[in-house]
Amino acid sequence: MVHNTHRTYRGHRRHSFVAADVNELVELRARQRTFHGAYSRTAISALCYALTILRLFDPSFHRIGLLFAILGGLLFGLAFLRSRHSQHDFADRHKEDDTHLKGIKTIGQDSGRIFGRPFVTAGWIVLQVTVVVAAVEITLLVLILKHHS
Repeated sequence: MVHNTHRTYRGHRRHSFVAADVNELVELRARQRTFHGAYSRTAISALCYALTILRLFDPSFHRIGLLFAILGGLLFGLAFLRSRHSQHDFADRHKEDDTHLKGIKTIGQDSGRIFGRPFVTAGWIVLQVTVVVAAVEITLLVLILKHHS
């Protein structure tokens, strides 16, 4: 039986992967907290803000609350996509990849252990978040201007 190498981690399937030591576990948790958690926390904040507007303000503000609920939903979708991107950082297919040798080492990485593929900003997700937030901000401005007139 041939393993699909891009779905294996040290020869194990993704769901049976266990960190080799505490340092690797800390690295995994840090990446999840930073890359996946930041998007999820932002989405939760937008949904809480929407709930506050919908519950506490006058019904004329419900469109603004709905707009923030849409923003929260879209950010959750983008958080899901970002987390799927991060899940493969430690896959076996990246073990032979030598792109980490081309990176500029910072202070403190001189004799540091390489845990997985190096962090690369997901430019496509940043662009998508920018487009979503810009669209929401423009729509918010239009709603506010319509409300005052």
